[in-house]
Amino acid sequence: MASEPTALAVAVTERDHVRGKFDAPLTLLEYGDYECPYCGRASPILNELRVHLGDRLRFIFRHFPQNSVHPHASVAAQAAESAGAQGNFWEMHDLLFEHQDDLANADLDHYALRIGLEIYQFETDMSSGRFAKRVRDDAESGEASGVKGTPTFFINDKRYTGPLDLGALKAALEDAWRTS
Repeated sequence: MASEPTALAVAVTERDHVRGKFDAPLTLLEYGDYECPYCGRASPILNELRVHLGDRLRFIFRHFPQNSVHPHASVAAQAAESAGAQGNFWEMHDLLFEHQDDLANADLDHYALRIGLEIYQFETDMSSGRFAKRVRDDAESGEASGVKGTPTFFINDKRYTGPLDLGALKAALEDAWRTS
C-alpha cells in the first residue's frame, strides 16, 4: 500500500490568496471549507498566529469544499473568489467564517453588499459559475497533496499533523522558523 503524500503537491504562486508578505520566510497554507465547523474554530487561531508572527508569516487559503456534507461550501468558495476579483477576497473570507451557518444565496448577496462589492458583477459571477473551475482546481491540488478533510494545514510545504490549537500551531511554526 502506498503511503499518503506529506508534502504540498502544488507550489504557492501569485494565483494564491496570500495574507502577509508574499516572500515571508514562513508559510502556513490551509485547505478549508467555509461550512466546516472545524475550519470555523480554527479561523480565530489563525488570526492570532498572524498577529504573533507578523511579517515572518504568509498565510494562504485554498478551497477544499466538502460538498457531500456541506451543501453551501462550493458556492461560498465561489463567492469568495468573486469578491477576490473585486479586490475583497479576505473581507468575504472572514465574513463567510463569521456567518458559516448562513450561506444561502441571499446571505452571500448581503455579504457582497456589506463589503462594498459591485453587486451586479457579483451576481453575474455567481449565476454564471465563473469561479467554479478555480474552486475545483484548488480542491484537486489538495487531493494531489493527500488532503481528505478540512482543515488541513501545510507549514512550509509539509503537512502539519499536530493538534489544531494555538500553542501547538505556534510551536510548529516557530520550529519551522528555527530550522529554515
